[in-house]
Amino acid sequence: MKGIVRYHEETALQDLGGGTARRVLAWNDQLMAAEVSFDPGAIGAPHTHPHTQCSYVLSGKFSYTVEEESVELSPGDSIVVPGGLVHGTVCLEKGVLLDVFTPAREDFLAKQ
Repeated sequence: MKGIVRYHEETALQDLGGGTARRVLAWNDQLMAAEVSFDPGAIGAPHTHPHTQCSYVLSGKFSYTVEEESVELSPGDSIVVPGGLVHGTVCLEKGVLLDVFTPAREDFLAKQ
């Protein structure tokens, strides 16, 4: 195997409070995948970072806002947010997002 493997059961689940939790999956310097779980009504507060982010809805339903424009996302839907734009989400139905970042989020690794 020439890739990096991280088994789900071996990755730590970090409680972020407010009904959200994050599990950092595989990463290298250029790319990172993270699984973020939300309880109904949980909020991913509006924020910005220099990383390009792609969010894919694994389950649930979300109202996702980028620069004050909102869309509703359901399982199988995805969105790309260029670095530097303000974005956030509200969970409408319990669910999980798969977030992919480029480059990797060093701040996430520091909190593990």
